[in-house]
Amino acid sequence: MTQDLAPSVRDEPAEQPCPDQRAGGWWRDAVIYQVYVRSFADSDGDGIGDLRGIRERLPYLAELGVDAVWLTPFYASPQADGGYDVADYRAVDPLFGTLSDADDLVREAHRLGLKVIVDIVPNHTSDQHPWFRAALAGGPERELYHFHPGLGERGELPPNDWESVFGGPAWTRTPDGAWYLHLFAPEQPDLNWDHPAVREEFESILRFWLDLGVDGFRVDVAHGMVKAEGLPDIGAREQAKMIGTQVLPFFDQDGVHEIHRSWRRLLDSYGAADGRPRVGVAEAWAPSAARLALYVRPDELHQAFNFHFLTCSWDAAAMRGVIDGSLAATASVGAPATWVLSNHDVVRHPTRYGGGERGLRRARAAALLVLALPGSTYVYQGEELGLPEVEDLPDEVRQDPAFFRGAGQDGTRDGCRVPIPWSGEEAPYGFGPGGSWLPQPDHWRELSVAAQSGDPRSTLELYRSALALRRELPGLGDGPMAWLAAPDGVLAISRPGFVCTLNTLGREVELPVPGRPVLATDDPVVDSGAIVGGGTIVESGTVRIAADSCVWWAV
Repeated sequence: MTQDLAPSVRDEPAEQPCPDQRAGGWWRDAVIYQVYVRSFADSDGDGIGDLRGIRERLPYLAELGVDAVWLTPFYASPQADGGYDVADYRAVDPLFGTLSDADDLVREAHRLGLKVIVDIVPNHTSDQHPWFRAALAGGPERELYHFHPGLGERGELPPNDWESVFGGPAWTRTPDGAWYLHLFAPEQPDLNWDHPAVREEFESILRFWLDLGVDGFRVDVAHGMVKAEGLPDIGAREQAKMIGTQVLPFFDQDGVHEIHRSWRRLLDSYGAADGRPRVGVAEAWAPSAARLALYVRPDELHQAFNFHFLTCSWDAAAMRGVIDGSLAATASVGAPATWVLSNHDVVRHPTRYGGGERGLRRARAAALLVLALPGSTYVYQGEELGLPEVEDLPDEVRQDPAFFRGAGQDGTRDGCRVPIPWSGEEAPYGFGPGGSWLPQPDHWRELSVAAQSGDPRSTLELYRSALALRRELPGLGDGPMAWLAAPDGVLAISRPGFVCTLNTLGREVELPVPGRPVLATDDPVVDSGAIVGGGTIVESGTVRIAADSCVWWAV
C-alpha cells in the first residue's frame, strides 16, 4: 500500500524525532479534560458548579474516554477572578463544597481510572490572603510581595511603566503612599519569589494536596513568578499583546526554572515513594517553541501548554509550521508535545474558526487532527459538544475582570465559561436544580449531552469514537510521525499503521486512497477505482475529501 498521497506535489516526508517513550509516564499520550468548576455541574441549586456535581458526572468522563481531569481553582477566594485570586490554598471555597468533597472526588476519579490534576496559583494571591492583609497594615509581610515607592516629586507615579494583563497600570497605590505590583487585577497582588518564605509556603501547599491524593498540578502563570532585576521599564504600550511574542521583564525570566526544578524533585519524591507518578503542567507563554521547551526539560515540569498551536489560523501551511516547531522543540528535551484547541481564557474554537456551520466543521476536523498527533491532548469542557462561544451575554451578568478594565485583554472570557448543557428542553439544561450563573442560549438544547448521545453524526459521538480508536490503534498517542506529500491546503500525516488527512480548503479535494477509512468528520467518497476485498482496500483508487474535514485511515 502506497503512503504517497500525491507524489508530484510537495513530496517531502520528514520523520519527526519523537521516540516512543510510553514507559516514561502516563502523561506522554494522555487525553486530559479540563473542568471549569463553576460551569460543569451544580449539585445544590445555587447556579454555580461544585465539586459534588463534578463527582456525580465523573462516569460521563470515564465513558467519554479521557485519561485525566484537570480542575480549575476551587480554593477559598473572593472570586475577583474566577477563583484565580486565592485567599487560602488549603481550604475549599464554600461555593464549591468542602475539603471532604474534594477528597471524595479524587477517590471516585481513581476508582473510575481517571487521574486528577488541580490548579496551583503561585504568581499571586488574593488581596484577602492573610499575608497581604498584614502587608497592607505595614507589617513585615510586605517583603513577600512587590511593594515599592513611586516616582515623581511626591511618589505619585507608578514605579515603572508595566501594564496589567487585564488593562491599566500594573501598580496600585496604598493609603500610605507605597505601590504594589499586580500583573492581573488589583485584587491579585504578585508574590515576591525571591523571598524564601514564599518558596517554603508553596512547597507545603503542594505537599498538602499531594497527600490528599491528587496526581499533579497545572501551574498557573508558570512563566511569571520571577521579575527582572531592577524592574526595568518596557518603553511600549499595549504590553498584553506582546505576551507570547517576546521576552518581557515580568514574564519568561530564566529564574523561574529553578523553581520548577525544585517542584519536579518534590513530585518525583512522591512517585518514587508509592510508584504513582505525579506531574506538573506549565501554563507558560513563551515567545518561541524553543523557549517553551525549557519548561519541560528532564528535570523540570512534565508538560507545557502549546499556545502557539491554539492561536494558529485555519491554514495548512501555518499549522504544519507550528506542528513541526512544537515537535522539534519538545523532542530536543525528551518531552511530549501537547495540543490545545480551547480553554477557559480564549474564545471557543468553533467561533474562532469562523462560527456557524463552517466553524463547527473546522472544529470537528481540528479535533481529529490533534488527537492524531504525537503527544498529549487537552479537551476543554463542552468542546466535545461543539459548543460555540456565547457572544451576546448582557453586560450586567459579566464577571471577567478584564471586561471592566481598558487596554488589556478583550474581556470576553465569560463567553467560553457559560455552564454546559446536559439534558432537557429548557435552561439550565440539567446543569443543576437551579439556574446558572451565566445564561445559556436557547439553541443549546440541541447540543446537550442527552440530545447528542446515540446520534452517530453528532460531535459528542465523534469524540467518543476518536478517543476509543486512539486507545485501540497502537500507532496513536506518543510515538513517531512523518509528513506525507499532499496538495496545498491539505495536511497528511503518517503514523504506524495509520494516516490522517486534513483538508483545510473550502472545497472538496481528490487524493489517492491511503487505506481503509475508520473515522471521518464527513464521509469521504471513494471512487470506483478502489478495489475492496475482505472489508479492506487492497488496491488504491482515488478518494474525494470534503471541504474543511478530516479522515482517519487504517493502513
